[in-house]
Amino acid sequence: MMKIAYLGPSASFTYLATQLAFPNAELIPYPTIPACIQAAEERSVDVAVVPIENTIEGPVNVTLDYLYHQSNLSIQAELVLPIHQHLMVHPRHVSEWKKATKVLSHPQALAQSQHFLTTEISKAVVESTPSTAYAAEFISQHPEQNLVAVASKVSADEYQLTIVAENIQELENNQTRFVLLSHQNVELPRISHKEKISMSVTLPDNVPGALHKVLAAFSWRQIDLCKIESRPLKTVLGEYFFLIDLYVNNQQTLIQHAIEEIELLGGVVKVFGCYAVYPIQ
Repeated sequence: MMKIAYLGPSASFTYLATQLAFPNAELIPYPTIPACIQAAEERSVDVAVVPIENTIEGPVNVTLDYLYHQSNLSIQAELVLPIHQHLMVHPRHVSEWKKATKVLSHPQALAQSQHFLTTEISKAVVESTPSTAYAAEFISQHPEQNLVAVASKVSADEYQLTIVAENIQELENNQTRFVLLSHQNVELPRISHKEKISMSVTLPDNVPGALHKVLAAFSWRQIDLCKIESRPLKTVLGEYFFLIDLYVNNQQTLIQHAIEEIELLGGVVKVFGCYAVYPIQ
């Protein structure tokens, strides 16, 4: 039986995506994203499932930085899960949830629900937790405190909390991308309509137009870029690496030639993986 690490505890959004992708596997929760990735890196588990980007709040930087700086795992697949954030409270505090002293949740969930929180419970202290499910579990274990959590409906059911406000995320079409990381090939029994390649590019220092030349290597070959962003190299201020996602569209040979051209220009390319994208309902 496969062992799958996920950002826990049980009933987190990562858990939902993992359970749908691996219904017959042994799912093992880890408290942080680096802990999940490290477990797969050390082969304590077969696969790690971690979030990498959200529609509203953008990239999950801890995942991106760990992949670039520390991990040798490959992205084997991408799961896209609709995200519905709900506000929940311990049953004994249902009538007084607007007087809650703290709002607990993962930083991404708090950011996705910021407008509702500042409008409805602006006096509550906002406190980040390792995951949305962790926040729900904490409230369940501390009924004496008037606390609220932003989490999934499954978390409310799992930890016997009462939902007092539904769908508090700022966008109706809120989705999160999760990546499956492993040393081995992973195939899912699902229909995929897209295939992507993710890579990082580090440019040579002080070369005018270097980024333009990198993008031109893809452009004139008519390779479809779906994402580009920069992240600090964590060396000195002002130095960055670039993260690029491409749609494959049966252009593997052209993409490989583009990578070779970038390397001839002095760029350093790290390919994180070529993988299928699976939407989950």
